[in-house]
Amino acid sequence: MESAPADEDGTAPGEQAMQTTVALEGDGTVIAQARHLATQFLTRAQTEQGLPVSQRALDLTQLVVSELVTNARKYAPGPVLMDLSIVGDMVEVVVWDSHPVLPVARAADAGRVGQHGLEIVMAVAQGFEIQREPVGKRISARIALLDDPGGAITGRSPL
Repeated sequence: MESAPADEDGTAPGEQAMQTTVALEGDGTVIAQARHLATQFLTRAQTEQGLPVSQRALDLTQLVVSELVTNARKYAPGPVLMDLSIVGDMVEVVVWDSHPVLPVARAADAGRVGQHGLEIVMAVAQGFEIQREPVGKRISARIALLDDPGGAITGRSPL
């Protein structure tokens, strides 16, 4: 894992923004590996940078990583890249894959088994973006490092 110089991420001048990028190749074990890397990254943010990270943020980050990496491994041929970075008071999870088709959240269906990952990620993230790349696509989700002091559940506000 590497620390990268900060730019437009809300980090004060002179501070280092934490960031790491990993290529995930191989079988289904890369999903567990990605969750483990996310946990290590946030633990390092706490111990080395002194950033407060709630247990909820840790759990939600593992969930988001799991869902995004699972989808990338399931639907895209070739490698998957995962980037984790601290952006202000959030952790940003970015997953790139080579499949050019942009995913679409499906309508709610209590009878549907599976295929709820994108809906889950969109529900728990404060920020969510899908961007087409020259090759493939990049999906980004941002999760608050701290829970709301007023006790509100983190995640996007209902529309």
